[in-house]
Amino acid sequence: MSSITTAAWSRPEEERTGTTLVVALHGRGSDESSMLGLAELLPPSATLVAPRGPIPVGGGWTWFENRGIGRPLESSIKETTAALLDWLGTVEEQHSRVVLLGFSGGTAMAGGLLFSAADRFAGAVLLSGTLPWDAGLEATEDLLSGMPVFWGNDPADPVIPADLMGRSHRWLAEESGAALAAHAYPGMGHGISMDEARDIQAFLEQVTAED
Repeated sequence: MSSITTAAWSRPEEERTGTTLVVALHGRGSDESSMLGLAELLPPSATLVAPRGPIPVGGGWTWFENRGIGRPLESSIKETTAALLDWLGTVEEQHSRVVLLGFSGGTAMAGGLLFSAADRFAGAVLLSGTLPWDAGLEATEDLLSGMPVFWGNDPADPVIPADLMGRSHRWLAEESGAALAAHAYPGMGHGISMDEARDIQAFLEQVTAED
């Protein structure tokens, strides 16, 4: 059974109470340290936590085993989804709300959490990735009703299959019910550009405005 045993925080525990918790999920083969720099984009009323994926791969870590890029194995993503939700239950109580932030494989993992427990989240930032299609997780109509969601990528991303990105965008825009902020960054590649960082910062300021 997978479990979440390591996480990096942007501030000490005594300063977290009442803040928005932004859960930053790294990409495949990376680790929690790759996400900590995004704390610079958060307003003062937010705390970033970056857990480490539970499965070692390629000198780093991942959230799930897959059957190709962007295509999680059902048993693996379901197991890690349950582990992340259990871990979240140990840390979320002191925070005013929880927002997901995923990059690449972390976007698929964030999607697994949304498909499984959307009511536990106040928003999501989904970057350079795809939602976890055909992995036994149901994406029902209006699942994210009214939820602010940031969707950002390069339409010609060299890593994520275009059909999966397109399917994800269509579902978010047409079926999910989310309050979608979709941004395209031609030429960005598989990463985060300065323009996208500024847009993420503005989005997070809006999501946390009630704090």
